[in-house]
Amino acid sequence: MNPIETFATFFKAGGPFMYPIFAIAVLIVGLTAERWWVIMVKSRSSSRRLLDTVLPLVRAGRREEAARICRGIDTPLGQVCAAVLERPTRGSNPLEMEAELFATADAAAAVALPPLSKRILYLAMLANGSTLLGLLGTVSGLIYSFSAVGQADPAQRSAFLAAGIAEALNCTAFGLVVAVPALFIHAFFSSQVTAVTDDVEATAVKLIHAISGLDQPANVIPMGPAGTGTMGAGSLATANANAQANVAHAGRRPEPPVADVAPNVG
Repeated sequence: MNPIETFATFFKAGGPFMYPIFAIAVLIVGLTAERWWVIMVKSRSSSRRLLDTVLPLVRAGRREEAARICRGIDTPLGQVCAAVLERPTRGSNPLEMEAELFATADAAAAVALPPLSKRILYLAMLANGSTLLGLLGTVSGLIYSFSAVGQADPAQRSAFLAAGIAEALNCTAFGLVVAVPALFIHAFFSSQVTAVTDDVEATAVKLIHAISGLDQPANVIPMGPAGTGTMGAGSLATANANAQANVAHAGRRPEPPVADVAPNVG
């Protein structure tokens, strides 16, 4: 028997629940192809190549040209960088400028990144549905086999029992064959979305530092109290909060020292 005939025999022996499991398998294949195109092809761009092209233009004061390059990159990375470069900055204080740009990057990322996660959770849902349908087919096959054994002639009992067990095991096996790859695909796409998000955030931080001039040693702002002067490559919301805290700390006037006056003992 060729593989097609073997699968047809296997599928026919699995009972009626093989059909919804097969429909789930078709949905998983289509969803995987669509998410692969969106996440792995359409949303991928080299952040290193972009920074190597854009940062020299930013440091040379050619932000419009840098923004035009970013607009030509139809990815979340290009959209966030373009939004940052097109944001007009007010004043010359690097910390205030940084806070404004982080807010812009955070808003742009909130628009550009969520489409990457669309329909990924459906993969886990379909995997669970395939497993449960396989279990339901198992129960149905066992019910059929035991009821048939009780009503059939002694000469036919073994045939009915074999048919019921085959339906139960085939349906379970087919459900697991569909569900296990779907769970791996779900985990893979989730990790890729996280990688794209981290890359966008890290690139936005480097670009904002270049625009505000904080990447130059002469413009480095001394750290304030603990927790107010650190800037990491975490989420843009955290970086924005840190930048605003730096602005508040930089604008705070130092309190005059209190003289230690000894009491006048008469």
